[in-house]
Amino acid sequence: MKRNCGGIRGFDTTMVQPVRIALDAMGGDFGPAATIAGAALALQRRPDSCFLLFGDEAAIAAELAAFPGLAQRSQVRHAAVSIRMDEKPSAALRQGRRVSSMWMAIEAVKKGEADAAVSAGNTGALMAMAKICLRTLPGIDRPALAALWPTQRGQSIVLDLGASVGADARHLVDLAIMGSAMARIILHVERPTVGLLNVGTEEIKGVEEVKAASKLLKDAQLPNLDYQGFVEGDGIGQGVVDVVVTEGFAGNIALKTAEGTATQIKNLLRDAMGRSLLTKLGALLARGAFEELRAKLDTRNINGGVFLGLNGVVIKSHGGMDAIGFARAVEIGYEMVRNDLLAKIRDTATIAQAHDQAHDQAHDQAHDQAHDQAHDQAHDQAHDQAHDTAVSLAETSGGAALSSPPSAGI
Repeated sequence: MKRNCGGIRGFDTTMVQPVRIALDAMGGDFGPAATIAGAALALQRRPDSCFLLFGDEAAIAAELAAFPGLAQRSQVRHAAVSIRMDEKPSAALRQGRRVSSMWMAIEAVKKGEADAAVSAGNTGALMAMAKICLRTLPGIDRPALAALWPTQRGQSIVLDLGASVGADARHLVDLAIMGSAMARIILHVERPTVGLLNVGTEEIKGVEEVKAASKLLKDAQLPNLDYQGFVEGDGIGQGVVDVVVTEGFAGNIALKTAEGTATQIKNLLRDAMGRSLLTKLGALLARGAFEELRAKLDTRNINGGVFLGLNGVVIKSHGGMDAIGFARAVEIGYEMVRNDLLAKIRDTATIAQAHDQAHDQAHDQAHDQAHDQAHDQAHDQAHDQAHDTAVSLAETSGGAALSSPPSAGI
């Protein structure tokens, strides 16, 4: 389908088809000050982009004045309502449906006016609005939140990080499919390795849902992912697989624990390096190594969670991000569109569904055969028993007749 930027000035129509990104300009802790500057930075890196900016028109215009290049590639659409960061999803839906900057950005994707929506706003509200407005892809029951995770090997993708709580085996398989599709785009791996987060790597360990999902993934042998089995918590940071799959409750706890641990280590290290003149000198000598470590752990470089499973691309930026971090979230959205995330999910999901149907048919056939065999055996046994009983009765009757005395009248 051909895309255009709706007549936005300054866009070279001879270029490759543009990626149209709808921004909730009012989202996050800093609002337009971060989102507009971030969009301008993303445009420098991805010049084949254009933007729809939703929010308070005056506030957006004030920030946009500093970025004439972005102004030429953007349309501003006024939204009367902004969703607060502390607002409950139910209240956000009541007050912001159809009129908030967040809803309007998502709706632009639904209408085909944009290819992706990006917001740094309230996570719960964004998920609720996206699910209601866009719905889920066929065959996907629930969406998931996936994000990049820095590891010893580079980066991995972890999901679900809290879009929903709890998961049966089928949903965990869906998560594996969606996460592998994202990994193929972001990590540039043709067949990503996938593992299920568990309390141990042995097959006997874990809750029944996780063990059942493991069996499904092993049996399916899906062509676009390489299932490796169970992964323990320490395996996430080690980067033992490209994609780590877990349900949202455990995933969110793992995320918050990792963030807290990283902050703790950073603070402890800073305190230790500043205790004496000697330690300060050591820190100065090791400055290059510390800068490298800081860059690797800088959350701005991995910002941008992807709501997977929706009938459209929606990206969640961390609310506290500055322009650099928000630009990364915009670029994540760009990559998802340019590399056709939704098609990759659909293709693998279709294969998995075909496998499930074949498995169900085989199961039904086996069940029917077993039922027929049991029925035939029961019928044969009943027939044999009836025959044996009849013979026994006949023999008993005959024996009695032979052994009885002649009648007196004969």
